[in-house]
Amino acid sequence: MADGSAIEWTDATWNPVTGCTQITRGCDNCYALRFAERFRGVPGHPFENGFDLTLRHSRLEQPLNWRRPRMIFVNSMSDLFHKSVPRSFVDRVFDTMEAADWHVFQLLSKRSSRMRDYLRTRYADRSAPLHIWHGVSVEEAKARSRIDHLRAAPAGVRFLSIEPLIAPVGELNLSGIHWVIVGGESGPGARAMDVEWVREIREQCQGQDVAFFFKQWGGIRPKTGGRELDGREWNELPIQVAA
Repeated sequence: MADGSAIEWTDATWNPVTGCTQITRGCDNCYALRFAERFRGVPGHPFENGFDLTLRHSRLEQPLNWRRPRMIFVNSMSDLFHKSVPRSFVDRVFDTMEAADWHVFQLLSKRSSRMRDYLRTRYADRSAPLHIWHGVSVEEAKARSRIDHLRAAPAGVRFLSIEPLIAPVGELNLSGIHWVIVGGESGPGARAMDVEWVREIREQCQGQDVAFFFKQWGGIRPKTGGRELDGREWNELPIQVAA
């Protein structure tokens, strides 16, 4: 768990699972994979096994020990809804999040159908607690089906991470969505992001009254291109927080 994060839209990270597998073009230059594989084979290092999927049982209750409220990005180094993460382990992660209700937890997944199905079972007769936010990655137009999966889930707060934005996403139905984050790719081989792709998303957010957060232009390093879009930074948060 990292108390403090370079990710602009969160305060801390919590990784009860690390490691993942690539499933879309958005995964091609995964920063987490690149970071973890640097330490493969280093005895005693947390990433001694590189980016192999690993359940971190010793980390399951970490947020309960943090008394100051934080926004916590869950599994910045993995995907909780990966098919190899047992449902029983997902249950324990949710048990901790529900108990630590003074924090805001931000869950992000590309496995949107598994997220939807899990939430429908766990919260069959109610919505998920408002302090647990659920999001999906949408890196290009062909990934928009994940938005429908998210909308069909009984989530209290729903968000989209349109990062890395590698192609236009086209028309977005943002009904039931509370927040949209947009960012360009960073690192070696980063794919360029067109300003018109970003403006199109921002205008749709404004037209549908959805909070818009512009994270970065990207480049060889995350901060290379800065964060300004049309002369200003965009740091809007869901109304549940902004209020």
